[in-house]
Amino acid sequence: MLDILLNGLDNETRMKLLPKEQEVVKELEENGTIVNNFIKLDMSGIFIVMMAADTDDVHTKLSALPYYPYMKINIIPVRVVNSINQ
Repeated sequence: MLDILLNGLDNETRMKLLPKEQEVVKELEENGTIVNNFIKLDMSGIFIVMMAADTDDVHTKLSALPYYPYMKINIIPVRVVNSINQ
């Protein structure tokens, strides 16, 4: 799980990059890399649940995002727990 804070991204740049950002996020969702994402209420960043092997894999996968250079990323490792129906 990622807690991402956007630093130094002014509103004009944000809006200019937004269409491509949304396109890449959609691709990452479709290929199963991004499981879910939640925009922070104050619009300062996003929480992302994603599949990655390690920290380097997180950065490799996210580097395609136009907002990536503005991201301060806090990685919170979690594991998937599958429930078994009884």
